[in-house]
Amino acid sequence: MRFAESVDIAADVDRVWEVQSDVERWPEWTPSVTAARRLEPGPLLLGSTARLEQPRLRPAVWRVVEIYPPYSFAWESASPGVRTRGEHRLIPLEDGRTRAELILVQTGPLAWLVGLLGGSTMRRYLRQEADGLRRRCEQD
Repeated sequence: MRFAESVDIAADVDRVWEVQSDVERWPEWTPSVTAARRLEPGPLLLGSTARLEQPRLRPAVWRVVEIYPPYSFAWESASPGVRTRGEHRLIPLEDGRTRAELILVQTGPLAWLVGLLGGSTMRRYLRQEADGLRRRCEQD
């Protein structure tokens, strides 16, 4: 199953990266994350992990598997029967704005069931994250 959202943000890519890569502050700007704790100090790097709590979902530990600051990172989390990959991409636009693309891909033998039962929740959470990221980045 694949879910995606995008949003254009009136901020440059460095500002959007600053907000998006500060995982522990996500609960401040998106209702889709109620708690976020990095499991090691410092900047987000390849191999970094974070524990996220989201409404109606079990807490999950996410590990960064790709990172290209300030343009993208991808992280993965696994639960029985499902592997989830979250991709966070930033595309600088010609007018100084940034397009943020948020992608969630679920694979594994139970991915179809999770998508069937939780697809609307996943789409709603991605939209909340996109809208919250835009609002936070456009604040003075």
